[in-house]
Amino acid sequence: MTPRLKVKYKETIAPALMKEFGYKNPMAVPKLAKIVINMGLGRDYISTNNAKIFDVASDEIAAITGQRPVVTRAKKSIAAFKLRQNMTVGVMVTLRGDRMYEFLDRLINIALPRVRDFRGVSPKAFDGRGNYTLGLKDQLIFPEVDFAKVDKARGMNVSIVTTARTDEEALALLRHFGMPFRSN
Repeated sequence: MTPRLKVKYKETIAPALMKEFGYKNPMAVPKLAKIVINMGLGRDYISTNNAKIFDVASDEIAAITGQRPVVTRAKKSIAAFKLRQNMTVGVMVTLRGDRMYEFLDRLINIALPRVRDFRGVSPKAFDGRGNYTLGLKDQLIFPEVDFAKVDKARGMNVSIVTTARTDEEALALLRHFGMPFRSN
Protein backbone atom coordinates (compact mmCIF):
# COMPACT_ATOMS: atom_id res chain seq x y z
CA MET A 1 0.00 0.00 0.00
CA THR A 2 1.39 3.40 -0.98
CA PRO A 3 1.82 5.89 1.89
CA ARG A 4 -0.80 8.64 2.12
CA LEU A 5 1.70 11.51 1.94
CA LYS A 6 3.41 10.04 -1.12
CA VAL A 7 0.09 9.98 -2.98
CA LYS A 8 -0.67 13.51 -1.76
CA TYR A 9 2.72 14.70 -3.04
CA LYS A 10 2.19 13.25 -6.53
CA GLU A 11 -1.42 14.37 -6.91
CA THR A 12 -1.58 17.79 -5.22
CA ILE A 13 1.73 19.06 -3.78
CA ALA A 14 3.95 18.70 -6.87
CA PRO A 15 1.47 20.45 -9.22
CA ALA A 16 0.91 23.22 -6.64
CA LEU A 17 4.68 23.80 -6.27
CA MET A 18 5.11 23.82 -10.07
CA LYS A 19 2.49 26.55 -10.31
CA GLU A 20 3.78 28.49 -7.26
CA PHE A 21 7.46 28.62 -8.32
CA GLY A 22 6.93 28.45 -12.11
CA TYR A 23 8.84 25.23 -12.79
CA LYS A 24 8.71 24.05 -16.39
CA ASN A 25 10.16 20.59 -15.73
CA PRO A 26 8.40 18.30 -13.20
CA MET A 27 11.82 16.93 -12.15
CA ALA A 28 12.79 20.39 -10.85
CA VAL A 29 10.03 20.32 -8.23
CA PRO A 30 11.49 19.91 -4.70
CA LYS A 31 10.82 16.59 -2.98
CA LEU A 32 11.86 14.74 0.14
CA ALA A 33 15.19 12.95 -0.18
CA LYS A 34 15.54 11.37 3.26
CA ILE A 35 14.82 11.82 6.96
CA VAL A 36 17.62 11.25 9.48
CA ILE A 37 16.75 10.62 13.14
CA ASN A 38 19.66 10.93 15.56
CA MET A 39 19.52 10.16 19.29
CA GLY A 40 22.56 11.06 21.38
CA LEU A 41 22.94 8.97 24.52
CA GLY A 42 24.43 11.78 26.60
CA ARG A 43 26.54 11.99 29.70
CA ASP A 44 24.93 9.10 31.60
CA TYR A 45 25.91 6.52 29.03
CA ILE A 46 29.38 7.93 28.38
CA SER A 47 30.35 8.17 32.05
CA THR A 48 29.03 4.72 33.04
CA ASN A 49 29.47 3.00 29.65
CA ASN A 50 26.39 0.95 30.55
CA ALA A 51 25.33 -1.24 27.61
CA LYS A 52 21.75 -1.43 28.92
CA ILE A 53 21.22 2.29 28.23
CA PHE A 54 22.43 1.78 24.66
CA ASP A 55 20.12 -1.21 24.15
CA VAL A 56 17.07 0.67 25.46
CA ALA A 57 17.75 3.69 23.22
CA SER A 58 18.32 1.41 20.25
CA ASP A 59 15.05 -0.45 20.86
CA GLU A 60 13.10 2.82 21.26
CA ILE A 61 14.38 4.36 18.03
CA ALA A 62 13.75 1.05 16.22
CA ALA A 63 10.15 1.04 17.48
CA ILE A 64 9.63 4.66 16.41
CA THR A 65 11.08 4.29 12.91
CA GLY A 66 10.52 0.61 12.09
CA GLN A 67 14.17 0.25 11.16
CA ARG A 68 17.24 -0.94 13.07
CA PRO A 69 19.52 1.98 14.05
CA VAL A 70 23.19 2.40 13.28
CA VAL A 71 25.69 3.07 16.07
CA THR A 72 27.41 6.48 16.02
CA ARG A 73 30.88 6.71 17.51
CA ALA A 74 33.06 9.56 18.75
CA LYS A 75 35.46 10.87 16.12
CA LYS A 76 37.90 12.41 18.64
CA SER A 77 38.84 11.97 22.28
CA ILE A 78 37.74 14.79 24.60
CA ALA A 79 39.20 14.47 28.10
CA ALA A 80 36.83 17.01 29.69
CA PHE A 81 33.84 14.84 28.70
CA LYS A 82 35.62 11.55 29.54
CA LEU A 83 35.17 10.65 25.90
CA ARG A 84 37.54 8.38 24.01
CA GLN A 85 37.81 7.95 20.28
CA ASN A 86 35.45 5.26 18.88
CA MET A 87 33.26 5.22 22.01
CA THR A 88 29.55 4.77 21.26
CA VAL A 89 27.81 8.15 21.66
CA GLY A 90 24.44 7.59 19.99
CA VAL A 91 22.23 5.84 17.48
CA MET A 92 20.81 7.07 14.20
CA VAL A 93 18.45 5.94 11.46
CA THR A 94 18.19 7.16 7.86
CA LEU A 95 14.74 6.71 6.35
CA ARG A 96 14.07 6.74 2.61
CA GLY A 97 11.15 5.79 0.39
CA ASP A 98 7.86 4.60 1.88
CA ARG A 99 9.19 4.45 5.46
CA MET A 100 10.21 8.12 5.19
CA TYR A 101 6.69 9.17 4.16
CA GLU A 102 5.08 7.01 6.88
CA PHE A 103 7.36 8.51 9.56
CA LEU A 104 6.69 12.08 8.39
CA ASP A 105 2.94 11.40 8.45
CA ARG A 106 3.14 10.10 12.04
CA LEU A 107 5.42 12.97 13.09
CA ILE A 108 3.10 15.68 11.73
CA ASN A 109 -0.29 14.18 12.62
CA ILE A 110 0.35 12.21 15.81
CA ALA A 111 3.63 13.07 17.55
CA LEU A 112 3.90 16.86 17.26
CA PRO A 113 0.34 17.54 18.51
CA ARG A 114 1.22 15.49 21.64
CA VAL A 115 4.01 17.93 22.61
CA ARG A 116 3.04 19.89 25.72
CA ASP A 117 2.23 23.59 25.06
CA PHE A 118 2.75 23.08 21.33
CA ARG A 119 2.45 26.26 19.29
CA GLY A 120 4.09 25.04 16.10
CA VAL A 121 7.64 24.41 14.95
CA SER A 122 10.03 27.22 14.16
CA PRO A 123 10.26 28.25 10.49
CA LYS A 124 13.86 29.43 11.14
CA ALA A 125 15.46 25.99 11.50
CA PHE A 126 16.46 25.68 7.84
CA ASP A 127 20.15 25.38 6.96
CA GLY A 128 20.24 27.63 3.88
CA ARG A 129 20.18 24.71 1.43
CA GLY A 130 16.59 23.56 1.90
CA ASN A 131 17.05 21.08 4.76
CA TYR A 132 15.08 21.32 8.01
CA THR A 133 16.17 20.10 11.46
CA LEU A 134 13.79 19.68 14.37
CA GLY A 135 14.83 18.94 17.95
CA LEU A 136 12.52 16.86 20.14
CA LYS A 137 12.93 16.85 23.91
CA ASP A 138 11.63 13.37 24.62
CA GLN A 139 10.63 10.16 22.86
CA LEU A 140 7.29 9.78 24.67
CA ILE A 141 5.43 11.84 22.06
CA PHE A 142 5.55 8.81 19.76
CA PRO A 143 2.80 6.26 20.52
CA GLU A 144 5.13 3.34 19.66
CA VAL A 145 7.19 3.97 22.82
CA ASP A 146 5.81 2.16 25.89
CA PHE A 147 5.46 4.68 28.72
CA ALA A 148 6.02 2.03 31.41
CA LYS A 149 9.36 0.90 30.01
CA VAL A 150 10.92 4.38 29.69
CA ASP A 151 13.53 5.06 32.34
CA LYS A 152 14.62 8.50 31.14
CA ALA A 153 13.49 11.06 28.56
CA ARG A 154 15.94 11.12 25.66
CA GLY A 155 15.84 13.81 23.03
CA MET A 156 16.43 13.35 19.35
CA ASN A 157 17.09 15.37 16.22
CA VAL A 158 14.94 14.87 13.13
CA SER A 159 16.57 16.20 9.96
CA ILE A 160 14.37 16.42 6.89
CA VAL A 161 16.55 16.52 3.77
CA THR A 162 14.90 17.86 0.62
CA THR A 163 16.01 18.46 -2.96
CA ALA A 164 14.99 22.12 -2.68
CA ARG A 165 17.72 24.65 -3.51
CA THR A 166 16.47 27.41 -1.20
CA ASP A 167 14.81 27.62 2.20
CA GLU A 168 11.70 29.22 0.69
CA GLU A 169 11.13 26.23 -1.60
CA ALA A 170 11.64 23.79 1.28
CA LEU A 171 9.32 25.80 3.56
CA ALA A 172 6.61 25.71 0.90
CA LEU A 173 7.12 21.95 0.42
CA LEU A 174 6.85 21.18 4.13
CA ARG A 175 3.86 23.53 4.52
CA HIS A 176 2.05 21.62 1.77
CA PHE A 177 2.81 18.37 3.62
CA GLY A 178 1.10 19.89 6.67
CA MET A 179 4.08 20.71 8.89
CA PRO A 180 2.68 23.01 11.63
CA PHE A 181 4.98 26.04 11.39
CA ARG A 182 4.32 28.80 13.90
CA SER A 183 3.58 32.23 12.51
CA ASN A 184 5.80 35.01 13.84
